[in-house]
Amino acid sequence: MKTISMPCSAIAYGLAARGAARHETACHFIFFPSLLLLLFLPPALQVYGSELRVGAFSDLTPGSALPPAWELLTFPRITRHTEYQLVEIDGTTVIKAESRNAASGLIRRITIDPRRYPTLRWRWRVDRLLPGSDVRRKAGDDYPARLYLTFAYDADKMSLGRRMRYQAARLLYGDVPAAAINYIWARNAARNTVVPNAYTDFTMMIVVESGSERLGQWITEERNIVQDYRRAFGSDPPLITGVAIMTDSDDSGGEASAYYGDITFLSSP
Repeated sequence: MKTISMPCSAIAYGLAARGAARHETACHFIFFPSLLLLLFLPPALQVYGSELRVGAFSDLTPGSALPPAWELLTFPRITRHTEYQLVEIDGTTVIKAESRNAASGLIRRITIDPRRYPTLRWRWRVDRLLPGSDVRRKAGDDYPARLYLTFAYDADKMSLGRRMRYQAARLLYGDVPAAAINYIWARNAARNTVVPNAYTDFTMMIVVESGSERLGQWITEERNIVQDYRRAFGSDPPLITGVAIMTDSDDSGGEASAYYGDITFLSSP
């Protein structure tokens, strides 16, 4: 599996938009290739009728290497990394994530038109919460489970001020996702809460699950990406450029564990 390590020169966008203020020697950032290189779906994506399988983990063998399409993302100067492995739970292969005062993620760079595939479906299970997790505080930007979508730049869907901020970021840091939705399992925020990330409003946090009521249970989530993007950013979504999963506890110094099942995009009728 390929490993990506991003330097602190990067601005906090995309996966784990956390910023240098949080980690003075390390920032969390995804670098995506030019959209011109991503005009078509990669052949590795599995299409079954109305389903586009981005994370077909159940097809894999427990204990084998992580799928090569999913790249490991680590951060400089953060020596403790979340551990991801393929395990069998209830007869199904899933990805298990364990974080002990650690941070790293798994990302898949793709291109998907949300107008054609507007529904995102995935399964996950969380076994414990992080006491310090808080969606509204920089110091609380740790979650036992999160799933990211990053989006391409589309000037027609941005205000002038936002376009200027984005173009300034591109000049300084190269290609960066223009927007991201971060579906999270929060500690105490109300479900369906939508708030800007504590570090940047280029990433919007959507609370899908919250609290301890459903800990230890497999939950199937289904979100309408178009509706969520409109609610988060006030416009229709551009192309999706990436999907990521992450379990982290480096800011709170605690322990978190989670399991991620298959991730699928569903086409509109």
